[in-house]
Amino acid sequence: MRFLLLLFIIIPVIEITVLINVGQAIGAWYTVGLVLLSAFIGVNMLRYQGLSTLARAQQRMNAGQIPGNEMVEGIVLAVGGALLLTPGFVTDVIGFLCLIPYTRKALARQVMSRFTVVAMSHRQSGVEPEDSIYHRQHPPGSRDTDQNGDIIDGDFRRED
Repeated sequence: MRFLLLLFIIIPVIEITVLINVGQAIGAWYTVGLVLLSAFIGVNMLRYQGLSTLARAQQRMNAGQIPGNEMVEGIVLAVGGALLLTPGFVTDVIGFLCLIPYTRKALARQVMSRFTVVAMSHRQSGVEPEDSIYHRQHPPGSRDTDQNGDIIDGDFRRED
């Protein structure tokens, strides 16, 4: 928590310092133009990379695989996009690093090494294997279904 607090204090101070120095070197309007140009380029890169990642995730899901890497890359893309929309050059550099495929995949690997991806499969046919979670939790014949025969799963708590 202290790390985030320091981050929210240090990053703006660095950004202001860099913006002032760049403004003194090339002029205030050119500095504003560069900040707006980097945001425009970043948003377009974000859209292209986001659609590419989404397409890869859909391909993996259609193949019956878990798109864990693509989900983490999507989070890295979202963070990169937020950093690119934040005015400043330091956050733009970090944001562009999140959008470049090589560095984004390296960041995603770092994140994935610290977490475990857990997924449950849902079968469209309504037939579940005998070792599924449902069969382990509920005795045979105790399925709750709606009018269409679909399984309704949920938890409830009685409050009197």
